[in-house]
Amino acid sequence: MKSIFKKTFAAVMALAMILGLTACGGKNYTAKNTEYVIGFSGPLTGPAAVYGVAVQNSAQMAVDEINAAGGLDGVKFKLLATDDTHDATKVAANYASMIEGGMQVSLGTVTTAPGLEFTNLSTEDNVFFLTPSASGDDIPKNDNGFQMCFADGNQGKVAANYVNSTDFKKIGIFYKSDDAYSNGIYKQFKENLNSSIETVEAVFTDANATDFSAQISTLKDCKFIFMPIYYTPASIFMTQAKDTIAKDAVYYGCDGFDGLAGQFEDFSVIPQEVSMLSHFDSNATEGAAAEFIKKYTEKFGADTLNQFGASAYDCVYAIYNAMKAAKDAGEKIDVTISASDLCEILKAQFTGDFTYSGVTGNNIKWEDNGYVAKEAVKYTLKTANEAK
Repeated sequence: MKSIFKKTFAAVMALAMILGLTACGGKNYTAKNTEYVIGFSGPLTGPAAVYGVAVQNSAQMAVDEINAAGGLDGVKFKLLATDDTHDATKVAANYASMIEGGMQVSLGTVTTAPGLEFTNLSTEDNVFFLTPSASGDDIPKNDNGFQMCFADGNQGKVAANYVNSTDFKKIGIFYKSDDAYSNGIYKQFKENLNSSIETVEAVFTDANATDFSAQISTLKDCKFIFMPIYYTPASIFMTQAKDTIAKDAVYYGCDGFDGLAGQFEDFSVIPQEVSMLSHFDSNATEGAAAEFIKKYTEKFGADTLNQFGASAYDCVYAIYNAMKAAKDAGEKIDVTISASDLCEILKAQFTGDFTYSGVTGNNIKWEDNGYVAKEAVKYTLKTANEAK
């Protein structure tokens, strides 16, 4: 159930609409739209750019396909992409530029820290967002926000359940204590891990994110190491640890491992197995995932192919399908609809009977709290016996 605050907020927003108020100082930036505008903020440059570029490429591909098929009753869509370099302090300016650009619906942000800022800003204006990959538990804390990705807590729980099903009696955990994404997954993982499994923990922060010799020494006897971190520090750790950690050990991460293989000229220099929790199999040979992979690699190559992009592709189509379903049911949706009015329509869809099947799952639904409900898989990036 949504909080009393959210209900109160909805009432306030309704009053604001009655008074004719709109986002950003009362100016209606959607009044001159000739296309439906979808906006997002993400790291298009910087160390997390593989995520942002994948989201931009995939979302644009979906937009192009929808437009080529006639759009929504003849009206096309437009994607507004802004670069936050995974820096939360850049989100406010990006958000303002998207509002001024006529944004009516959003993919939110690509990563969690900027996403928390986006959540607050979009709530003030009642802008609907469906994020492909900002997985923080608090990202959809208000009723205008939804996730296509698994929330951090859900990732932590699913990862713990997997470990609980194995024969490991002792595992290592390597996480970043000053990062909302990493810390959120870590906490839920620990809460759901069987108490009989011994844990050895090694922590790092921004201040010591390049030399992991102390952490490697702590974890050197572990045959399974859970790593709820992004691919850049993961690649540094694995490179520095390749001759210290047991060759038959397993590194296991969450969606932050997407893009990891691209950090190595030859991934087989890492002798250990590398696996991750995912809802997208980038080696799929059939179905919607395989079709997406074929189209994406033909257009953009394989370097930025990951589940962030697959989720973004699904986000655009889910928003389009929800808008079409609402319009077919009699809702008044036209190209100049305000973000707030469209938000109310989409909230009703995503908390109702609406389902979506696509690249990252079939019969996907959303809970009232904005969390997605779909299946997860353990995906092996490389096996231990590939070492040279």
